[in-house]
Order: sequence, then structure tokens, then C-alpha cells
Amino acid sequence: MWFLGFSTANSRSYWIIGAIILVIILTIILRKLAVYLASQDDKSSDEEDDQCLDIDQTNKIEARNDCMISSCPSSAIRTYALDELKVATNDFRIRIGVGATSYVYLAELGDGKFGAVKRVMEERGGSQKMFLDEVSVLLRIRHPNLVGLMGFCLEKGEQLLLLEYVPNKSLFDRMHTFQGQSSGILSWLADPAVIHRDIKSSNILLIDDNHAKLADFGLCKLGNDAQSAHTPTAVRGSLGYVDTNYLNTGIVSPKSDVYSYGVLLLELITGLRSVQGSFTLPEWTEDCRKSDNVEVLVGMLDPKLNGDVNLEQLRVLIDIANLALLANSEARPDMTQIAYRIYSCMEIQPQPELPV
Repeated sequence: MWFLGFSTANSRSYWIIGAIILVIILTIILRKLAVYLASQDDKSSDEEDDQCLDIDQTNKIEARNDCMISSCPSSAIRTYALDELKVATNDFRIRIGVGATSYVYLAELGDGKFGAVKRVMEERGGSQKMFLDEVSVLLRIRHPNLVGLMGFCLEKGEQLLLLEYVPNKSLFDRMHTFQGQSSGILSWLADPAVIHRDIKSSNILLIDDNHAKLADFGLCKLGNDAQSAHTPTAVRGSLGYVDTNYLNTGIVSPKSDVYSYGVLLLELITGLRSVQGSFTLPEWTEDCRKSDNVEVLVGMLDPKLNGDVNLEQLRVLIDIANLALLANSEARPDMTQIAYRIYSCMEIQPQPELPV
């Protein structure tokens, strides 16, 4: 007999099948756990109950993560003791990043290896539900362009994620800091559903000038949550990047990330930050980016490029940005369509989609 593509005649296949089933069960349990915690938060804010819940959930996560380690091919993902991560970060000494609800610290793991410890802070709007949601997301999705999870810790009120360390900082640092700009300019254009909700240049971590990873899934929605985009939610995100439709209605959808990507494109084209005084970058550039005059479009370019661009590619990218920034979110293209247009204007054949 065959089951999930494995022959049951081979005893080793039973172990593989069992491992796959355990991983599936783990992801379902973590998701249900996050939903349960949300309902508990609504019912009671009693400090003593929260303390007991924190201890209880730590034990549950550790027990279930032990199951995951024994069954998952990537056994590098594990729970860490708080003392381990305090030693690795030298008691949270070197801060290398700031997230929407967290601070990020450099961790030295030994043998010349480094990690990044994300410390979710309640005083910055973080919560245990958000922490568990992010753990659940990072356990379920893997992609070369997403920052990977190495482990986590939920102990003594601390909520910590050990993440892959990307040494060259973010796209924001590369474009908008003196040190980043002194490295030279960036050249011209060298499956569960996920709503990230915080696409911005400081969450794009650079491996080098041509390769990047998306970070910070603390605000994201995954799977069924991402599909049921009909219930208003509290607006979260970063100033200048948040979808105007989401701001007005409280309803978030995958097209909200498309809007943020449109802002990111304008940032790359103009070299300007997402907020210009009291205006967002889309508002600041609206007249120019909607012009049919190619000289006006060229006038939008980052001066550091010295006009060294392909004009047809420039037209395409500005058109993509305009479509991504449409007030009617349903009229915006999806990211598959955007990727295809960019590939087409570069005369490069689309690469096969990588598994997530």
C-alpha cells in the first residue's frame, strides 16, 4: 500500500509518515492556541490569571516543540531558555533593529555564528497572542526571501524569537543613512496566503545589493485570517506605508500589502522617505507620477542615479506604483501580476515559483 506517496511495505516509511502527521498536528495546535489566548484576553485582564497562563503556555509550547524537533527535518528550530539568550545577547546589549512591537538584538551563537533576537515588548503594543501568531507563521512558511526562525523563548514574561541574522542591515539603511549611501548607489533594476501588514524599507533586509529577505511578521495574518478580510480590525502598520483603504475602513486584505509595495517602489525611484513633511510619499508625488510627460517622470528620479535609467522600465515601474496605490483596493493588481510585468520589462523570463 501507499500513503502520502510512501510505501507502507517499508518500515522506515512509517516513521516518515508519523513525522509529517506530527508537524501538521503541531501547526494546528499552535493556531488553536493563539485563538484560545485571544478569547481569554477578551474575557479577563486579571494579572494573576495572565501570570498562570504565561507559565502554562510556556510548558505547552516547549512540549509541542519537542514533538516538532523529533519529527521536523529542520531540527535547528527549538525552544531556548531565557538565560541562554541573555548570554548570547550579552543581556540585550547591542540593539540592531526596531520593529513595530519589538526591539532586535545581536546574538552571538558560537563558532562564529550570529543570530538576531527579537524581543516583543508589551509597552510597544506587543502581546502574547501576537507572539504566538508570529511563531505559528514562521513555523509554517519557509522561503529564501523570508528571514528564517531558529528558535523561541517564552519565559518569565519575556517573549523572544531567535531569527536568522542578515548582516547588511535594511533597504531603509542602505538608502537613507550616510553610511548606507557611502557604499554607493543601488543600480537600476539589477501556500498559505499571508498579509504582512508592515511592508516597508526597514523590514527589507539586504544580503547584498541584489538579494534581500523580508522580516518582521509580528503584525501579519495567515491562512484563514488572511482570506476573511471582511471584518474591520485595529489599523496597524507604519506611517506612510499603510493602505488608505485600510485606514478608512479597518478592513485589511492582501491588496493592503500591494499598496505598501507601491510606496516602496516610489521610495526606490525617488530616493525619498515615505513621509515628506505632512504628506505621504504617494501624496507628495501624485501630480508627477500621473503625468504623461516623460521629462516629468525623469524629474522624479533619485538624483544620485544621474539619469542612468532605462526610460521604458521607468515608465513601467511608475505605472505599477500608480496601480498599486489605487484608492479602490480591488482594482489593484496582485503581486503575481506585478512580478510578471517587472520580469517582462527586464526581458527576463520568470523563474519557477519557489515552494513556501
